[in-house]
Amino acid sequence: MSEIFNFADYGQLLALVHNSIAAGAVLGLVGGLISVFVMMRDMPFAVHSISELSFAGASGALLFGANVVLGSLTGSILAALVIGLLGTRARDRNSAIGVLMPFGLGLGVLFLALYKGRSANKFGLLTGQIVAVDTPQLSWLLVTSAIVLVGLVVVWRPLAFASTDPEQAAARGVPVAALSTVFMVLLGLTVAMSVQIVGALLVLSVVCTPAAAAMRVTASPVLVTLLSVVFAVGSVVGGILLALGSTIPISPYVTTISFLIYVACRIIGRKGPLLTKSAAQGTLVNGTG
Repeated sequence: MSEIFNFADYGQLLALVHNSIAAGAVLGLVGGLISVFVMMRDMPFAVHSISELSFAGASGALLFGANVVLGSLTGSILAALVIGLLGTRARDRNSAIGVLMPFGLGLGVLFLALYKGRSANKFGLLTGQIVAVDTPQLSWLLVTSAIVLVGLVVVWRPLAFASTDPEQAAARGVPVAALSTVFMVLLGLTVAMSVQIVGALLVLSVVCTPAAAAMRVTASPVLVTLLSVVFAVGSVVGGILLALGSTIPISPYVTTISFLIYVACRIIGRKGPLLTKSAAQGTLVNGTG
């Protein structure tokens, strides 16, 4: 264990990674909020598909010497738009995801195979490199997070209605298709941020698992949202703090903490209520807890 963990200089290291901790907390906040809608809309695999295209965009930017963050963002947005525009129905969405996921992963692997630079840069795209977050990256993350948060606040109620009962929402004049596209763009931005932190392969631990765990212990969508944020922030920040004293990258710690939280919630809520669409519609839309 001493070869894996070494906390001798932990205090000094902690003082050097305040940007990383701030980035992790912000990512946890955004990921926890949007994961509620990801689970309500049954879209975990859409998240994985978007992350693969984000990985392809980032690796392509790395190969051609462009901005990796911009490449990741471009890949995420393109994937999100394709899924959002072509996948208004579950069957169409699943088909789009099935096509995009292997394409994005294969394209990303091709770009990395052609890249002759530092191997650490390649590995970081897959497993994250949050300890290396600098001030410009943190600024980008804060701006992107602000856009996502403002977008969620603006569309929260109609999006909740459209997510739980799209047919009734459409009958009442809610622009279901437009909201779906807006949500996918917000999701794409969140995934692009997550890829920079935990890597393309492990985005689900930030954007899906927190809400999945929270839904196991409460039927109140308000509490689900709060717990989802707490679980996401705890997983990411906890992973950072453990990774500082270890030679292992951050992503195994984030995913392990997230998984253990889910297991604990599943055990605790074995006889408790799981969030249902009817419960979600009655509270997220009407604003009651």
